[in-house]
Amino acid sequence: MEKWYLMTIVVLIGLTVRWTVSLNSYSGAGKPPMFGDYEAQRHWQEITFNLPVKQWYFNSSDNNLQYWGLDYPPLTAYHSLLCAYVAKFINPDWIALHTSRGYESQAHKLFMRTTVLIADLLIYIPAVVLYCCCLKDISTKKKIANALCILLYPGLILIDYGHFQNIYNSVSLGFALWGVLGVSCDWDLLGSLAFCLAINYKQMELYHSLPFFCFLLGKCFKKGLKGKGFVLLVKLACTVVASFVLCWLPFFTEREQTLQVLRRLFPVDRGLFEDKVANIWCSFNVFLKIRDILPRHIQLIMSFCFTFLSLLPACIKLTLQPSSKGFKFTLVSCALSFFLFSFQVHEKSILLVSLPVCLVLIIPISIYLHLLPLLLKDELLMPSVVTTMAFFIACVTSFSIFEKTSEEELQLKSFSISVRKYLPCFTFLSRMIQYLFLISVITMVLLTLMTVTLDPPQKLPDLFSVLVCFVSCLNFLFFLVYFNIIIMWDSKSGRNQKKIS
Repeated sequence: MEKWYLMTIVVLIGLTVRWTVSLNSYSGAGKPPMFGDYEAQRHWQEITFNLPVKQWYFNSSDNNLQYWGLDYPPLTAYHSLLCAYVAKFINPDWIALHTSRGYESQAHKLFMRTTVLIADLLIYIPAVVLYCCCLKDISTKKKIANALCILLYPGLILIDYGHFQNIYNSVSLGFALWGVLGVSCDWDLLGSLAFCLAINYKQMELYHSLPFFCFLLGKCFKKGLKGKGFVLLVKLACTVVASFVLCWLPFFTEREQTLQVLRRLFPVDRGLFEDKVANIWCSFNVFLKIRDILPRHIQLIMSFCFTFLSLLPACIKLTLQPSSKGFKFTLVSCALSFFLFSFQVHEKSILLVSLPVCLVLIIPISIYLHLLPLLLKDELLMPSVVTTMAFFIACVTSFSIFEKTSEEELQLKSFSISVRKYLPCFTFLSRMIQYLFLISVITMVLLTLMTVTLDPPQKLPDLFSVLVCFVSCLNFLFFLVYFNIIIMWDSKSGRNQKKIS
């Protein structure tokens, strides 16, 4: 690709913004006894370094699972162990068993922030750069601009470098992006391996699993299951099984060991949803207390049915008509379905939606609004405002987003033509979406200002956070319908255009 120096500048801008945000506060700073997600990551280093592998996921006097017990897959544990060895070399007090609990210092903060930056440099940023360089039918300038917008996406930066999420999101998302790049370029085995690493680092990558499965299965069907398709299917199955076996090998020695890890990864007892999350169940719970009315097993079945039914059409279409474009849009649709309807959703899981949204060249301005209460709690208002404005300016200057509102540019031309066969007056779709977008942005700004400047009524202390949840949920429902329309009415002659969401 021409102008590599411009791509280098884009990467340096992304790194500068990340490190600047990292200078701010983090989750649970100076707030005993549990502190926050920052302490969770430090504690995992303490546990994995000082205890044998068989004790990592079990409750004991040395490993109190109620105090940030390890609840992510083996690759996360191995990563924590690797960081712990480095921490031991620098300052053993950082990971001393029991006595290091709640440890805080500027030196340790610098170490923790550096581990995130290194993970970004090794996994996520190279994947973004290579993905953008491999984009077809767009100019070099657009490739560089797209890389800039993805690297400046505020949601991931604020969670990983500000809040300090209890797991490095850039690692799992980076592996997933390598997987997307692999299967889109017909490096199917490498793509499958990369995505297996993503799932084994963070179980929430299951949000993306069905599109990967359906896309690869569709490729096998297309090649013929009696010939090359069957060979590819066997190779893919072997790759998946081998990668999982290698990652889980220390935990396969005993049946109870494996079951305990699975119980930690899928904590059904935590309930239908956690905190204030912008999905259907939390929003509906404002009007009808689902968690109190329905038994736990009914909630589980209900969430499974809604999730499965909402993602089924897109997955069937992808299996029958596999294409790189359809695969990326189905990633968005399935991630949204899981976020809106599945069991035990965390607010930070919206990052699993944001990545594929960026990949289909649609910029997610308002898609992380519901993270606002979390970021305000961590005193990250100023970094949030600055990174959002920088991201917005980059999108506006690079892609003229407000000018692209035609049906073709919104990728809704095929749908509109189909509807106009029965309703000839249906000519207002693009204007309607433009108005909905403006309403969404204005609402986002107003809710932000209200949350920051006003005190909620004493009788309704959670008013603003609930409003943020509810409005965000409506936005996500609209996105789900929009992306499913694009998928089901996909026209092969249509061009992927840049549009803000």
